[in-house]
Amino acid sequence: MSDTTTIDTATLGTGGPRVGVQGLGCMGMSFAYGPTDAAEARATLERALDLGVTLFDTADIYGQGENETFLSPFFRAHRDEITIATKFAIVIDPANPTARGIRNDRPYLRECVEGSLRRLDVDVIDLYYMHRRDPAVPIEETVGAMAELVTEGKVKQLGLSEVTGPELRAAHAVHPIAAVQSEWSLFSRDVERTAVPAAEELGVAFVPYSPLGRGFLTGAFTDASAELTADDFRRQQPRYNGSNAETNRALLEPVRRIAEARGATLGQIALAWLHAQAAARAMTVIPIPGTRRRTRVEENTAATRIELTADELAALDPIAARVAGDRYRDMAFTSAGRE
Repeated sequence: MSDTTTIDTATLGTGGPRVGVQGLGCMGMSFAYGPTDAAEARATLERALDLGVTLFDTADIYGQGENETFLSPFFRAHRDEITIATKFAIVIDPANPTARGIRNDRPYLRECVEGSLRRLDVDVIDLYYMHRRDPAVPIEETVGAMAELVTEGKVKQLGLSEVTGPELRAAHAVHPIAAVQSEWSLFSRDVERTAVPAAEELGVAFVPYSPLGRGFLTGAFTDASAELTADDFRRQQPRYNGSNAETNRALLEPVRRIAEARGATLGQIALAWLHAQAAARAMTVIPIPGTRRRTRVEENTAATRIELTADELAALDPIAARVAGDRYRDMAFTSAGRE
């Protein structure tokens, strides 16, 4: 199922801008998912905008700034038409790229925002996220420092990633939070414990990343270690490898049945499920599936016009509880352990 109709819009947080109800995760255009065709990736950005996608998501850590630099020509060319989201807080040791840390302190925040503004070549960032939470730093302190950036005109709105409901409430009491970005999909629903209800209560938009299970929910691959290149990040994620992947492949059967009956793809049903959550909760949910191919953007945006029935939703509901394997090798790097 494909469609070239422009997608609907929604408000990004209370008083925020109107953006397309589906955004675009841009990490994979130059980072994490193996070799990239740069020309096709740039054409994908243009096609996404044609279809009404206006929220474009990156982070300073993607390629250690390379992703922001890659995106900057497109952002400059369409500055008045788009909403730019980027993030800070994850630290990579140059001597050991597999080792990651988290910094939420004011000096590091200041260093990061200036770097992002420079690489993006813009005067202001529309939505600036704290990418990960360091529990050793009070969230009120970090958000207070982020709020200073709003006052100074360097940032328009604030966002948080991988936080719990109580953390969101504490942050929102310091300065309005426009959006929470965390993994949410048919395979990952731990955010529904506290983060989603808090966002719903506070009028904060929820921006699900990896809404397609990093491609696994689309059937694009069946075992990362056997099929993907050595530099592909998914080879490090437990649920997409070995016996876990074998178990999880079987869980796609109800998704496949619904897709076949509707003449849709597996990915479209997975995205339609998230849009159904928005409707059921009367909240703004803006998934950001990542792709670097124009055909995939067309496919993904068409999913915004699929309305799943109550019976279809019931068939999909049990999947997440049966998933084998964690999202990351180190789940301490997520909000799951604090829920």
